[in-house]
Amino acid sequence: MESIRYSARRFAEVLGLSPQELTEAETRGVLTRLRAEAPQRTSYTVDDLARARGALGRQPARRPMRKQLFLNFKGGTGKTSVSTSYAFRLAEMGHRVLVIDLDSQGHASKCLGVAGEEAERTLFDAIIKKTPLEQVIVRTGMPGLDLVPSNLTMSTIDLSLMPLAAREFRLRNSMKEIESAYDYAVLDAPPSFGLLNLNALMAAHDLFVPVLADFLSFHGLKLLFETVQSLEEDLEHVLDHIFIVVNAYNATFRIAKEAREALQKHYPEFLLKHVIRQCTKFAQASSEGIPIFAYDAESKGAQDIQAVLDEVRARIGDPVKLKLASGSDEPKPAVGGGVVVPRVKTAAETAR
Repeated sequence: MESIRYSARRFAEVLGLSPQELTEAETRGVLTRLRAEAPQRTSYTVDDLARARGALGRQPARRPMRKQLFLNFKGGTGKTSVSTSYAFRLAEMGHRVLVIDLDSQGHASKCLGVAGEEAERTLFDAIIKKTPLEQVIVRTGMPGLDLVPSNLTMSTIDLSLMPLAAREFRLRNSMKEIESAYDYAVLDAPPSFGLLNLNALMAAHDLFVPVLADFLSFHGLKLLFETVQSLEEDLEHVLDHIFIVVNAYNATFRIAKEAREALQKHYPEFLLKHVIRQCTKFAQASSEGIPIFAYDAESKGAQDIQAVLDEVRARIGDPVKLKLASGSDEPKPAVGGGVVVPRVKTAAETAR
């Protein structure tokens, strides 16, 4: 990601300046500008961005690390493209971000320009061998955005966790030592349920569930909410927030509109208002090992990730308490406050 270049207009926009204010800061000597290979054009690097934030005093306030898990038991929802773009944008805004790639396929690592198969260590070393997590972390080339990479060594991690004591808390415990170093940890999980994803759920404050606007998504959501409910009851772990994010949305498809309406009916407390529209730029950006903001910040995909990020930041507040209402279609007040998870109809029931 060291090759990422910003135009003067985009550089100013990311810093929260007008182009004129950027020019004035350079004229006063507060900032220095970098010439790209083309001598007639001025551009800026990600390192310039970090230096400019420091020089201008535009670093966001530091906060205790918030752990945000991206998970769906159903595959093919575009989860990794969303999570890595979300993480990159947080870092671009000046936050200190750690991405943890939990998938043995290493797609999050690839999306951030890191060849996971070449990594000397992965999360396996941290939670099985108890290697300090800081020794597993690698730099991505984007200041403020670090990565715990993944590769095929992660494929046996569930089996390795099985005989261990406190096996569901290994990830949470390994993260304690680095909590003061980051504002956000973004965890990208595989589309399955096992001990590793149980660890991720037990570590997370917030759960992001990217879904497609189709009725197949309902089955995966039902299983996921039942899992969250069991964690509350059996392990007394309550997620602060659950955010359902509709991805690859195409409003011209009637089935997509109907599916989103059904999601709104059955998950009103959790469905984000903003959707991420269908955008080919996600795939193009991933193929180059960069997030969509670095590939095309003007694309509708980048605009939608920003809208989701803004909505999430506005909604984070009091924890959401989940209680499953057996046989009920509507949310009801839970004992002690919070929100009741509605009973979700099957796809066939919803379609009727």
